[in-house]
This record gives sequence, C-alpha cells and structure tokens, in this order.
Amino acid sequence: MEWNPEHSFPLRHPGAKVNVEQGLPFDAPSAQELTRARQDFIQRFIAEIRTQAALRGALDVGCGVGYLSKFLLDLGFEVVAMDGREENIIEARKRYPGITFLTADAERLTKEVEPHDLVLCAGLLYHLENPFRVIRSLHALTGKVLIVEGMCTPGSGTTMELLDEGSSEDQGLNFVAFYPTEECLVKMLYRSGFPFVYLFQRLPEHSLYRESVRRKRERTMMVASNLPLSGPNLTLAQEPIRPVRGLSDPWTTGLMRTRYFLGGLRRSLFKTLKGSSPNR
Repeated sequence: MEWNPEHSFPLRHPGAKVNVEQGLPFDAPSAQELTRARQDFIQRFIAEIRTQAALRGALDVGCGVGYLSKFLLDLGFEVVAMDGREENIIEARKRYPGITFLTADAERLTKEVEPHDLVLCAGLLYHLENPFRVIRSLHALTGKVLIVEGMCTPGSGTTMELLDEGSSEDQGLNFVAFYPTEECLVKMLYRSGFPFVYLFQRLPEHSLYRESVRRKRERTMMVASNLPLSGPNLTLAQEPIRPVRGLSDPWTTGLMRTRYFLGGLRRSLFKTLKGSSPNR
C-alpha cells in the first residue's frame, strides 16, 4: 500500500478543523497555516495506526491556547492538555471548556499528570533549556505512542544549539533554549526508553518542512512508540552512535582521521595481497 497524501478518515465531529480565534501569536495567519498543516498530517497518521495501537486517551504537552487539543477531542480522544504559561491555559479554558487544561512546566512535571495512550508534543521541545529531561518525562507519560513536532537545526550529528528567543507568548519560559538536530532528537528518544522511533518519509505539506534556495528545512515530525508500528509513510530510524573516544569524537583532528583512514587502507591492501600470493 502506497502512502496517499489525500487519504483521510471521518472525524468524530464535522467541525474538527478548529476555527482559529484572533489576538495571540497562535492566532496569526502564519500560525493558522502551520496548525492546519499539522492537523491534516496528524489526522492521516492516526487513521493509519489507530487500529494497531488501540488509542483512547490523549495528552497534549505544550498546548498553547488549545488548537491541537480541540482537534484531538474532535478525533474522538479523551483529552488532557497542559502548558507552562498560566495565561495560555486561562485562554484555552475560555475557548474550549470541554477539555481539561492544566498549568504545568514540562521541565518540572509532577505525578499529577497521568500517562495516556497518545501523547502529542508539538512546537515545544526546541523552546526548552532541558529538552532531554522533558523527553524522559514524555516517555514516562506515553502509554503507547508519542508524536513529536518542532524546529530542528540543520546538519548531521547529535548536537544542539543554545539560541536566544523573542519574548512572546509562543516562546520558551526563559527565552533561551537548546535547538536539537533531527539526529539528536532521535537519539534522545531512544535513550529515554522508547524501543521504536520512526521518521516520516514525507513531512507535512508546509514550506517550513521543506528546504528552499533561501532557507534550510526548519521543522520535523517523528514518532516514538512502545510498540511496533507500520505504515506506508513510516521508516524506522536507527540510533546515531558517537563514542566519546574514537574517530568521530569532537577532539580528533582531521589530520589524525586521515592518518587512521590511510592506515586502515594499508592494512586492508596488505591482507588482500597476502591472501592472493601463492603458497610456498
């Protein structure tokens, strides 16, 4: 079965595409466009794996003013949502009174938040000072499947960049955060305890998930799971390995890497020549 970007499934309620209000950064036209692209993509993914995973309850971590929380509710989930900003939670409760909204800092989660079958963490991890700690908490809160979405720094390697953020309602609590590479996210998800981490062969239909001549790709989406999943758009990710000591460590110079490479090439050539020489 090939992945079909037009594939959809009936929503629990016909109004599942949340009507965006006006006033906050979450309500800006560019934010609306991103929200809808994520909704479309998540809807198709859940349709593919819902029978495999038997998902009922959902937790939205870093919910903002609740757009994706309401979206999950309309897909038929029992939803609990949390955000670190009290003002966001107050606004979310006004907009969607049928959802349980909690004020909770993702970096300081307590036992008041219970595990759920599905956990959604969209647009949060790159706003944090301690993303690895939060990923470990997300693993503890995930009964079956975790969907992670957010910005990632370009390039290979399991690295993070400490960047300054603007002071608005849709940024981190302290306005400075570690932005990870995609490989770094994969490694943190595996090391937090998830046995399966999946990448999407094709990401949401939005310019921020694509590279252009002016900008490198800014965002990603991936899935971590406690059970194996299958789908035409899923690829099992391999955990990146980088030992503290070795050719790929941060302290080995290019000269030494070249020397090790040439030494290995020489040994390989010597073995080949020795194996091909006639016996005496």
